[in-house]
This record gives sequence, C-alpha cells and structure tokens, in this order.
Amino acid sequence: MFIDPGRLEVRLRDEFGGTMGQSRVVVRQAVDLADSGQYEDDVGATLTNDVVVEELSDAPEGPPTDRWNWWIGSLELAYGGYGQFGIRRYRTEE
Repeated sequence: MFIDPGRLEVRLRDEFGGTMGQSRVVVRQAVDLADSGQYEDDVGATLTNDVVVEELSDAPEGPPTDRWNWWIGSLELAYGGYGQFGIRRYRTEE
C-alpha cells in the first residue's frame, strides 16, 4: 500500500484543517481507492499521500471531506466508477 494512513491524516489536518472525523474518513476512502487499483488503472500513477494532498490542494476552499468529494467528482466525470468513494456521512468528533 502506498498510502500511509497515519501520516496522511496528520497532513490533511495540517494542510486543510477540519475535524479529526473529517480527516479520518478521507483517509479511509483514500485507502479504499488505493486498494481498489482503479486510480492506478485509470490514471497510470500510484495513489500516494502526496498525490492525495496535491489533488485536494486544487479543490475549492473547504474541509478535507469537501475537497475529497470535489476530487472524486472530477474523477467520476473523467473516468466513471468513482461514486462509491465519495463521502456521504461521517462522525464529526474533534
């Protein structure tokens, strides 16, 4: 696996703020996306912590969950089949 969940969670909060719950759910979805191999098949690149942070940096301002959904939406438009990786609900704990 090329996603380091602990480090990604910290980087997401450092870069984009938000709650612990928001960063954790993004990490879970990123791990699921990486494990699926779909991103690598479609884009031809490995999904890493750096890729996630870079892509979310391009999204409109907002917490990590909003940025993630924006990116997943763009992947859905470009390739299809990414809707399952979107975030609908998460715990809001700090």
